[in-house]
Amino acid sequence: MTRTETALALFDERYSCSQAVFAAFAGDYGLDKDMAMKISGPFGGGIATGDICGALSGAIIVLGLHYRGTEPGATAEKLMTMTYVRKMIGEFENAMGARDCSDILGEDMSTDEGRQAAHDKDLRTQYCFPCVKNAVQILEKLLASE
Repeated sequence: MTRTETALALFDERYSCSQAVFAAFAGDYGLDKDMAMKISGPFGGGIATGDICGALSGAIIVLGLHYRGTEPGATAEKLMTMTYVRKMIGEFENAMGARDCSDILGEDMSTDEGRQAAHDKDLRTQYCFPCVKNAVQILEKLLASE
């Protein structure tokens, strides 16, 4: 299975968008599925507030694992990570028209009413699956470009 297929299958199983994207890459960094799900779980639904899309957040976590050094003041790694995060966000916004969950879905995901409306309109199928797919594909392209 490709990473895109893996992420979409996980999302279809009802894992959050952030979990689906992050878990598709986590094994490359020595993380098992359970740990990947724990780390990325809180980022789904726009960090549960409708803010930055969970699929995008999952991809950003991967960028941190890939580029960020572990030493204090790892300036070169920090700058490289920030550069790739900005690229990821820009390309995701170009693909999806926005970076925030509420803006992508057109519902206020910080409220019970907004979440219910998104559910009733099946916005998950219409928008969230493409968010997961785009996040994985953009991330793969960025990782391959180094």
